[in-house]
Amino acid sequence: MIPSEIPEHGDHWKSIMEDFKRCILPGITHWQSPNFHAFYPSQTSYSSIVGETLAAGLGVVGFSWICSPACTELEVIMMNWLGQLLNLPKCFLNCDDGNGGGIIQGSASESIFVAVLVAREQAVRRLKVEHPELTEAEIRGRMVAYTSDQSNSAVEKSGILGAIKMRLLPANDDCVLRGSTLIKAVEEDKANGLFPVIMVATLGTTGTCAYDKLEEIGPYCNENNIWLHIDAAYAGASFCLPEYAWIKKGLEAADSLNFNLHKWLFVNFDCCAMWFKDANRITDAFSVDRIYLQHKYQGQSKAPDYRHWQIQLGRRFRSLKVWVTLKTMGAEKIRELIRFHISLAQKLEAYARADDRFEVTSSTLALVCFRLKGEDALSKQLLENITKRKKIYMIPATFQGKFILRFMIGGIDPQPADIDYAWNEIKTQTDVLLGVDENGNDVTVKDIIKQEMFEKEKPIGMITESLNGLVLANEKAK
Repeated sequence: MIPSEIPEHGDHWKSIMEDFKRCILPGITHWQSPNFHAFYPSQTSYSSIVGETLAAGLGVVGFSWICSPACTELEVIMMNWLGQLLNLPKCFLNCDDGNGGGIIQGSASESIFVAVLVAREQAVRRLKVEHPELTEAEIRGRMVAYTSDQSNSAVEKSGILGAIKMRLLPANDDCVLRGSTLIKAVEEDKANGLFPVIMVATLGTTGTCAYDKLEEIGPYCNENNIWLHIDAAYAGASFCLPEYAWIKKGLEAADSLNFNLHKWLFVNFDCCAMWFKDANRITDAFSVDRIYLQHKYQGQSKAPDYRHWQIQLGRRFRSLKVWVTLKTMGAEKIRELIRFHISLAQKLEAYARADDRFEVTSSTLALVCFRLKGEDALSKQLLENITKRKKIYMIPATFQGKFILRFMIGGIDPQPADIDYAWNEIKTQTDVLLGVDENGNDVTVKDIIKQEMFEKEKPIGMITESLNGLVLANEKAK
């Protein structure tokens, strides 16, 4: 649909927008739709979009304070605002007496990778002193990192990129990593002459939003010179709610942590907050000074040169969209919306529990995990049928060895009616798949047509698809 070569002459905006509608929009997965229930959300707000537009117009490349003082200084303030909103331990904030501080990275993947690199370089310096008989290459070759087998793929990838072995430790039946599992693995590795470097714990795993036991993991890491990084990419937003303070129990033991504002704090992608308990440790690991990067104000704690805190040199003015969003919404509105999204998930959970054909395997924050009772093949087929119809979008996961469906509250403005719509689609397709409704009554062609006609306008092709599904189900039954 798009020409294979660049045009010699520019086109009119009207023509470009027509091509946009014709070529681009049909191939978009609409993350801001209230019918998007897959992955974790990438929620935004109109305030954030305005802030993004202002930042794009300014075109700041803020790798150091002198490149645009307001860019750096606003980020320092925003990271403190966010830390206060999320009730983080003060040791992570720039406004505390310690060496804590925060930076806005692009994503959780980037933040985790930075943490792995910092931990690695810190460990190399320490181990060279402790083991003068070993070369640096030998030390690096013996390093090992740890995480749960439920952690995001970005954690394992950070080990590959950071040239350090990443051990995936088995979580328990509730998808939680316990301290005893970590301790056993570390002691085994020590006995084999390896050097434990970093533990990446997760608060809100990708599959089921489970929470590793920080109060068990943290003290052991602190006592054994193991860097503890916390990936709270999604669940970190819940820290602002007093009733969910239990999730972050033990957080004070962390050396660094990350949380994605673009998941559940209404700032558009990309925007990931990352905090360090001792910011000097990252600047020591990453600092490379050239004469063209120096200025007379460098080194001030309230005006850090963020180029020392990240992988890339240049950086966007992300704090501007954070400021606009937080300033227009306020803490009270943010807490209200997060609680509202949780209530929407609870509404879906209630529907699933009321239907005896389903079992809810877990439910936390705005995520509900459920499945059809019986063999995995039923749930797999149900998800496949729903995905083909493109009315709602969900993805699978596994829990205790079983195939499950994840239902995530997403979209820019989800409402109770959207949950009703989603459940109606799930229930109707279950009726078609099983050939009977939730009351055990046979589902007929007449029932399917009636159901489709009463929904939002749907092409006749979708009705035909439902009928074909019913025919196949009946043939299988025979």
